Amino acid sequence: MGRRYDPDRRQRIIDAAAAVVRERGIAGLGHRAVAAAADVPLGSTTYHFATLDDLLIAALRQINGEWLAEVESWVEGVDPAAPPADELARWLEDQLTGERARMELEYELYFAALRDEGLRPLAAECLDEMARMLTRLVPEAATARAVVALIDGLTLQVLLADRPYDREGTRAALERLMRGDGDDGEPGTARRNRMTSPPGSPAETGSPPGPASG
Repeated sequence: MGRRYDPDRRQRIIDAAAAVVRERGIAGLGHRAVAAAADVPLGSTTYHFATLDDLLIAALRQINGEWLAEVESWVEGVDPAAPPADELARWLEDQLTGERARMELEYELYFAALRDEGLRPLAAECLDEMARMLTRLVPEAATARAVVALIDGLTLQVLLADRPYDREGTRAALERLMRGDGDDGEPGTARRNRMTSPPGSPAETGSPPGPASG
């Protein structure tokens, strides 16, 4: 009897691997567990993925893709007239006060990447994509990256220290960051104009421009 034609087997194995990682975490992934979840022979998993790292990367890439698709859908649905800091603080609250398994898995990937160099490009891709999507809410790419870093820090505090989520504090921090306020409270745009303008100019002195001479 010939081997059954099964063109979708590789994808089913990836789906099963992603399911195992969601249920057991990265440490719980194994060829046998995935073969059982996919209902395929053990040899099929090793045929399509020679090493466990190959299987893990495929599973995490799929999980990240699903996560980023959800984030992008949310970004596209944000009201352009709404303050971005308010919208981001509300979204983060939804992520952290409901089912947190997805968020925990995303950060498990980051920690695993600290020890496994093969996972670092995947973690970096996720961060880069988050920053890229947030440029729809935050005009400057550098500020979008800073917002991602702030979100990461706040999320880790909630997940690791079991601290309650402070929506108003998060909103205020995001607003300051997006506005570019420094310690003196000067808006970032005004500060950059002052620093890059020639001495004595209105932007440098902070004085309004006078009437044009005739």
